[in-house]
Amino acid sequence: MSEFNSFVIFAGMRTGSNLLEATLNAVKRVTCFGEAFNPYMLGWPDTDQIRGLSRAERDADPLRLLGAICEREGHLSGFRYFHDHDPRVFPAIMQNRRCAKIVLTRNPVDSFVSTELARQTNQWKLNQTETPIPASIRFDPDAFRQTLGENEAFLARIVHDLQTSGQTAFWLNYGDLRDSGVMTGLLHWLGRTDLDHVAPASDQVPQNPREMSEKVENFDEMQRELALLDPFRLSRIPTFEPRRGPAVPGFVTSEAGGGLLFMPVRGGPTQTVTDWLAAAGGEMARDHTQNSLRGWLRSHPRRRSFTVLRHPLRRAWAAFQHLLTRATAEMRQQLRDIHRVPLPPDAELASLTPDAQQTLFADFLGFLKRNLSGQTSLPVLPLWASQTEIVAGFSRFLPPDMILREESLEADLPWLANAAKLSAPGPVRSEPLPEFLAEKQLQQAARAAYQRDYVQFGFSNQP
Repeated sequence: MSEFNSFVIFAGMRTGSNLLEATLNAVKRVTCFGEAFNPYMLGWPDTDQIRGLSRAERDADPLRLLGAICEREGHLSGFRYFHDHDPRVFPAIMQNRRCAKIVLTRNPVDSFVSTELARQTNQWKLNQTETPIPASIRFDPDAFRQTLGENEAFLARIVHDLQTSGQTAFWLNYGDLRDSGVMTGLLHWLGRTDLDHVAPASDQVPQNPREMSEKVENFDEMQRELALLDPFRLSRIPTFEPRRGPAVPGFVTSEAGGGLLFMPVRGGPTQTVTDWLAAAGGEMARDHTQNSLRGWLRSHPRRRSFTVLRHPLRRAWAAFQHLLTRATAEMRQQLRDIHRVPLPPDAELASLTPDAQQTLFADFLGFLKRNLSGQTSLPVLPLWASQTEIVAGFSRFLPPDMILREESLEADLPWLANAAKLSAPGPVRSEPLPEFLAEKQLQQAARAAYQRDYVQFGFSNQP
């Protein structure tokens, strides 16, 4: 007995979902109700009801229609769901383990060109008695990139939810849809093992079985544009850092002006900014919970939230100074014994010469590169985690209105004060840095460790 009592076909435009639906609907006690949650129609054009529910009733309560489709006794029912269909039902679909997930994909260029041709001719399906309307399109690279991004995000979300819920899907490509063996396997997977053979639907034929150069007017231009894409993500900067939470207890609120919310990056110029906030006047508060901070946000609709980035080399230096003076002795010993950072005994740390500090700092930067790449047993501490990941963590609760830079705070903070409707406090001063941080070797080592931050935020080599 199959665990499934329903199914969903995750697909996109011109991926062959009409053909797959026709194949399924030819099987007794199997029904696919079209694009049941398409916001512009109910299942198919000119359909008034699905399972006794109107489009207005579906729009008012889409879960009601989902239940009506998925809970038919003795019948396997389903529907097609695209990336732009009603988002309210997606979590319920993914949480329903008895709803079989079928994922249908197609070469994205073929799908895009076919969609544009269908829009131009208004011919969305073709049977053997109909004549295809000849047409060609001009390839729009911006439209293609947008479509590609939407489909990739949709598939990534499906895969993520399948993995986190411990489910699997039946994956199909466009070319599988006319393979009777694959269609038979699909129905067996759905629980219909009583079927010996499932024939693909024969009432639909390919609409544009021509070479791509005949369907695209600017074919050469399309080839050049596609060559600029990176389908294998070769330019992606790999990341092995853990996802970070928003770190709300470290946020600082001030009643000055319309309200200021400072979202500190650990290892950054936190004391400098909080001193500036104190000089701005207004009561300050820390140690918020997410609930208490939501209350503060509601009561301060004119507030400004901000964070301050520190140059990665300066940030690494601050982490190194923390290691020497404030970290636990156990951590320093672990760096000596395991992580190839030859720190001298703790009693000698206070008397390190600049040359010795420079050499040890270079070793520490090498450790940071390994640590941020997931190559050490020591977890990535917030003190030296990439600012890219920390700001992403903030955004899981609240994206900052402004991302300022430590090196330009003297100009940025007065501008922030003006935006928050308060008088600008006095100037801020940056802490001096050792001269040896100008060494090219150290700058290159910092870039190697924090490549994501350099690329993401456009830092120069020199802090």
